[in-house]
Amino acid sequence: MSKWYKIDSNRTSNAITFFLSCAFSSSTFPANLRFASYLKSALVASTVPRAFGLSPSPSLPNPPTTKVDGPIIMLGTSGVRALLFQLLLISFVFFSLVGNGSAGITSSFIRSEWPSIDIPLDNEAFAVPKGHNAPQQVHITQGDYDGKAVIISWVTPDEPGPSKVQYGMAENQYKFSAEGTVANYTFYNYKSGYIHHCLVDGLKHNTKYYYKVGMGDSSREFWFQTPPEVQPDASYTFGIIGDLGQTYNSLSTLEHYMQSGAQTILFVGDLSYADRYQYNDVGIRWDSWGRFVERSTAYQPWIWSVGNHEIEYMPEMGEVVPFKSYLHRYATPYMSSRSSNPLWYAIRRASAHIIVLSSYSPFVKYTPQWRWLREELTRVDREKTPWLIVLIHAPIYNSNEAHYMEGEAMRAVFESWFVHYKVDLIFAGHVHAYERSYRISNIHYNVSSGDRYPVPDKSAPVYITVGDGGNQEGLASRYRDPQPDYSAFREASYGHSTLEIKNRTHAFYHWNRNDDGEKVATDKVVFHNQYWASNMQRRRLKKNHLRNADGGIASY
Repeated sequence: MSKWYKIDSNRTSNAITFFLSCAFSSSTFPANLRFASYLKSALVASTVPRAFGLSPSPSLPNPPTTKVDGPIIMLGTSGVRALLFQLLLISFVFFSLVGNGSAGITSSFIRSEWPSIDIPLDNEAFAVPKGHNAPQQVHITQGDYDGKAVIISWVTPDEPGPSKVQYGMAENQYKFSAEGTVANYTFYNYKSGYIHHCLVDGLKHNTKYYYKVGMGDSSREFWFQTPPEVQPDASYTFGIIGDLGQTYNSLSTLEHYMQSGAQTILFVGDLSYADRYQYNDVGIRWDSWGRFVERSTAYQPWIWSVGNHEIEYMPEMGEVVPFKSYLHRYATPYMSSRSSNPLWYAIRRASAHIIVLSSYSPFVKYTPQWRWLREELTRVDREKTPWLIVLIHAPIYNSNEAHYMEGEAMRAVFESWFVHYKVDLIFAGHVHAYERSYRISNIHYNVSSGDRYPVPDKSAPVYITVGDGGNQEGLASRYRDPQPDYSAFREASYGHSTLEIKNRTHAFYHWNRNDDGEKVATDKVVFHNQYWASNMQRRRLKKNHLRNADGGIASY
């Protein structure tokens, strides 16, 4: 007696849609492995009928050849086999396509060619504040390990003036003050203004502070907000920018970022591009950049990491001390994380532990940076700061022709640590384009025809390149084809990113393209926290948190 199946055509349609979406979804890595896994389970006899809306019907003594009752269709065993065979054939076609480099997305967006030229020095974007010796280039960064201090920096152009910051919790009511330091430097024949750095500590978490720098009629007033107390469910939004420069595209990026509502910038190196100039213009372009970004840096911390354009090794001008301008102008709280050098350090902010590394300082075994990172990773407490984020400049994984494989040395030294400690995200710059990877590692190799390539690794970070701030060198528009399976999304456009940490289990991430002057959210992902996702006893809590996650965007 033949066995007949009832087919729910609605469920079948949904199942086929899901089946095909498994092959092309960019939400997890890699598409072909995900598809193969689903296909394998679907081929189990007891699974296939349910998956495609098939349910066994009681044996019929005289079954109809075909019966249609609304969405319900009756098929005999041979019909079911034919249906499954066709689906299997289609699946292998899609499997083949996905396996040949279709795992990720290369955006087809064609950007209008705005000239990538620096803004003229007399433009209002670089306006000098009014008043004799008025403070300018005001910027703040975190001043300690846990977010209860800030370092406030500024420049007075004509004379030192006081290195004092007055501050309080009400506007124009400055009950407290702190004293800082002042210094200047020369670069070729350029002599800098007087650069002030003042540590303001003992602050309360989650509090708005007003502050004043300068004296008399030339003083200037600003404000900042301290982060919430370090704890695992503290929500917080970071912006991520790299390779900014001071072009019209840079201005577009900065203005779009300031509309985002993010609270702190994670800056992945290459600040002013002053080294693109010669002689005295190097220092002048550092000054113009400081005034350019002050609209943001005076009101919220920028967490600095260095890039190659901060090195400024210029022997033809007699300048051979690396990072000279940067180190005089931009302070970091390196000593609070037991670092011996301001180019690498760590902070904790809200629910995130952020590690800053230098791609252009020695990092091989037993060097100071290597020793420091080894120690710092052991200090990370994922019960307090579940989100572990690393900032570098040269990307470790990059499928662009520009700077291809330049991060390989750092990968060889540190990747095993990143995987072992379950780093969530690694942000880089350097390549003037955008790219996001899947969670992959190159610690253990898959071997195919003698080739070695990265493999999916649920303990590995997601690598994101955001060297697309807008500098005068222009975009890196040539990608390597076919797109590697580790690459989830890539596009050569200017823009910025935001990372909105919701709680200990998930965060919303957006990359926002500068689309001819408009901000367009182009790449959207929900990131699941590495530590909490991998800890068995916390899975129930994680699921409860994820019920509130937004739909319609990639998630992994």
